[in-house]
Amino acid sequence: MPELPEVETTVRGLRKVLDGRTIRHIAANRADLRRAMPVDLGQRLTGARVTGLRRRAKYGVIDTDRGDSLVFHLGMSGSWRINRAAEKHDHLLIETGDGDRLALNDPRRFGSVDLVRTDELAQFGGFAGLGPEPFDLTPRALERRLDGRKAAIKLLLLDQRIVAGLGNIYVCEALFRSRINPKRAGGSVSRVRLQRLVPAIHAVLEEAIAAGGSTLRDYAQPDGELGYFSKTFDVYGREGEPCRGDCGGTVRRIVQGGRSTFYCPRCQR
Repeated sequence: MPELPEVETTVRGLRKVLDGRTIRHIAANRADLRRAMPVDLGQRLTGARVTGLRRRAKYGVIDTDRGDSLVFHLGMSGSWRINRAAEKHDHLLIETGDGDRLALNDPRRFGSVDLVRTDELAQFGGFAGLGPEPFDLTPRALERRLDGRKAAIKLLLLDQRIVAGLGNIYVCEALFRSRINPKRAGGSVSRVRLQRLVPAIHAVLEEAIAAGGSTLRDYAQPDGELGYFSKTFDVYGREGEPCRGDCGGTVRRIVQGGRSTFYCPRCQR
């Protein structure tokens, strides 16, 4: 599933060809993604000028001069394709006045497309109740959000109400870097450890964005390039392999909340 770095990479790629451009044509080839696309999509966005692109959690947002914002989620296998040959699973098409063609391709159809009034985005269902962005998080703020919580720190970091946008891959990697056992109760993680964890979260995300994200299954950047951060994973997907630290341990895999967790039990305590 595309996570925060993949969505951020996608937004930056789209910005190069959409920001400031006029939408000459927009059409839904199929409306059966996670939910139906807005029926008035073409009416409201044809002729509109894109005034900005941004990311909120794992959503991309395309703002226009008509006060409407197109909100997209890549689901499990979604990606945007720019000026490439049409494919079977191109569900949403956008053509700009400059002649560029963009297609939202989603073979498994778990993604979504919504059209929301820009001044009402805070009340949009996908955004309501979201916690702070990871890059806005401080150790002290995270300590307050974890106070008294008995659930495992790994599960709490995946809770979008606590931190918005973190996903399974990068939480595993950040917990490894900060030497925190993913099974430890969130409220019992010391301030000293949180002072290691928050910078580790920031660093992992920044490195992944710089690398273009991680290529797992179907994800690719809008220009077709594959992200390569997965080649530097310390623990994710490395069950049974030696720990890359100096502890001499072996990476283990457990299941938490239905998700695979990879960690080194020797150096993550």
